[in-house]
Amino acid sequence: MKLDYIKCHGSGNEFVMFDAVAQNMEGIALDSLSIAVCDRNNGIGADGILLLVRDSNSLYGMRMFNPDGSEAEMCGNGIRCVARLAESYIGCDHFDLTSGGKVYPTARYAPIYGSIPTYGVQIGVRLWSDDFLMTPSADGCFIDSVIEPLHPTLRWTAISVGNPHIISVVEKIDIQLLEQLGKRVKTLKNIFPNGVNISLVEHRGTNHIFVTTFERGAGITPSCGTAMTSSATTAALLGLCSYDSEIAVENRGGAVRCICSRKEGLKTTLIGNASFTERGTVEVIGKGFAFETAEVITAEIEAWQGFLESR
Repeated sequence: MKLDYIKCHGSGNEFVMFDAVAQNMEGIALDSLSIAVCDRNNGIGADGILLLVRDSNSLYGMRMFNPDGSEAEMCGNGIRCVARLAESYIGCDHFDLTSGGKVYPTARYAPIYGSIPTYGVQIGVRLWSDDFLMTPSADGCFIDSVIEPLHPTLRWTAISVGNPHIISVVEKIDIQLLEQLGKRVKTLKNIFPNGVNISLVEHRGTNHIFVTTFERGAGITPSCGTAMTSSATTAALLGLCSYDSEIAVENRGGAVRCICSRKEGLKTTLIGNASFTERGTVEVIGKGFAFETAEVITAEIEAWQGFLESR
């Protein structure tokens, strides 16, 4: 069996995407597929795999698997890439996509730079979930508070955007500290029973933040869409950035725009690129996989590089 794939990225967060509407992927061990595909030495190399799927109600949606084979409930950078593929079926530029049992309003936006395909997804934000077992404040939230078993002084805000995040605003991001925190949090099952994504955030000016994230199931990655969404929301909650205005969110992989709103509930729209960089095939051979690149999409690679150089 051969499967067609598209290698893509959202804000430098790389994925290998499969159209599971056009090709039958039943019976394939998706966890094993993700582990093999994401391997940067022996596979294609990626931060996860994406599947475009369609449910019994004919709604299009996303499934996402991490490099360790675990399935994620939501991926903000990935769903924009899936949106671009889904749009070719849906035929309009405003539509809903599903992921992890939730529905996300999605739309094509004006390009962030040049002609780079750009999409936005509106993500509902909750300030508490069953993924957090810290003691909440009287209002049921956990905002700008210390988690002593994780770190004695850093102050965290807990955000759920389909997957769980904790965010701390710091003067300067320390990558070694973030790596230590990511490893330590895995031992705190009494506080984070399902794990958690951890972000450190620098406030760099009016409506401008820089984010670095340790993703559960992946480690430190150049970019994480739901982390950028959660970080922008945290910055608004703490009064560092404004609601209903574009917040420039940067990371090592690139940049997105976020708009936080408290109208009709707390929600944040994540707006950024959905770049296709390569097409090829994955051949399923027993329990193994073989990979072949058919096309490198040079124009989109160069367009993204132009955007990075323009910042």
